[in-house]
Amino acid sequence: MTVEIMEKAHIAKNKPFYTELKKGKRYLWCSCGLSKTQPFCDQSHVGTSFKPVLTVGQYDGEEVLFCGCKQTKNAPFCDGAHNNIDDEYSSDYPNSSENKNVLEVLADENGLAMLDGGCYVSIVASVAREEHENISVGTLISEKQGAQYQSQFYLESSQGQSSVLSFSDSHVVILVTEGKGVINISGKNFFIAPEMGIYVRPNEAFCIKNTETENIKLFASVCPSAEAPKILDSMPSNFAEDYPDRTIKANSDSRNRMADRYWEVLVDKQVGCTMATQFIGEIPESKALPHRHLYEESLVILKGSGYMWTEGRKAKVTAGDIIFLPRKQVHSLQATDPEGLYLVGVIYPGDNPSINY
Repeated sequence: MTVEIMEKAHIAKNKPFYTELKKGKRYLWCSCGLSKTQPFCDQSHVGTSFKPVLTVGQYDGEEVLFCGCKQTKNAPFCDGAHNNIDDEYSSDYPNSSENKNVLEVLADENGLAMLDGGCYVSIVASVAREEHENISVGTLISEKQGAQYQSQFYLESSQGQSSVLSFSDSHVVILVTEGKGVINISGKNFFIAPEMGIYVRPNEAFCIKNTETENIKLFASVCPSAEAPKILDSMPSNFAEDYPDRTIKANSDSRNRMADRYWEVLVDKQVGCTMATQFIGEIPESKALPHRHLYEESLVILKGSGYMWTEGRKAKVTAGDIIFLPRKQVHSLQATDPEGLYLVGVIYPGDNPSINY
């Protein structure tokens, strides 16, 4: 019997290569990892089993991340595989001489700690809210605060049935952090509880039914962004039955490993959401190496404490805070709690929260 030994690609770089493409131009990505013109082929694969992978620019300025570790299953693009090369996620030393010079920023009277490049930490309890019937609404992220793709609202529902809310033709991704009850989405009821993701499709509406004395607390991310929800006189009966399942409870069996971290998708295209991805994750006590994403991201801290770092500033984060990250902003999230940080994020545009550069 002949045993075929598979050749292993050389790791050219532990991070992907950010590249802006030109429309119609052909690019040959190096798959063997031996090329001296990374991430592109220079024929170093000749004599091996590897072959370059062709991609053609779709438009001028198209932003892509070519895989540098050569372990991707989405060749030629990064799929986050570089995060699992080592058993521990790439970390930074928070007490280095360089990091000691980083300025700690405190929250202002509105509960906002502004970092570099439009990144900020917001203390949710300090945000002003508008009162409607059995529900209050506070704006956490919007175009006015620098967001391009998503807005986020804090919702708190008291006992009884709330007003009917609509975000028109936007996609709405909701996270429940406290309380139990029922959400009615365009005429269909769903039980809701903490650590549950909810998806409301464009042109649908929703209201919250709270039969308990404890308030239900939720975070609604809206893509594309909206200034505020519309308050409707009645609930429409236009529930889209092609995706009948709209609530997703966190389940440790669905975790994706990222070195010594994990993440798990809650809301994504599997329930019909093509505009954004909601995930839940855990970060052990550590500080990540500074990195960037091609997507815009919002994070809700569920448990633990730490710091959000940018180039020259850092701000404390704790349970109940939210973080807004613009596209391509250098940042690093540090967990200082021995039990780590537990959080939920929404990214747009993107479907894989492990991709970074």
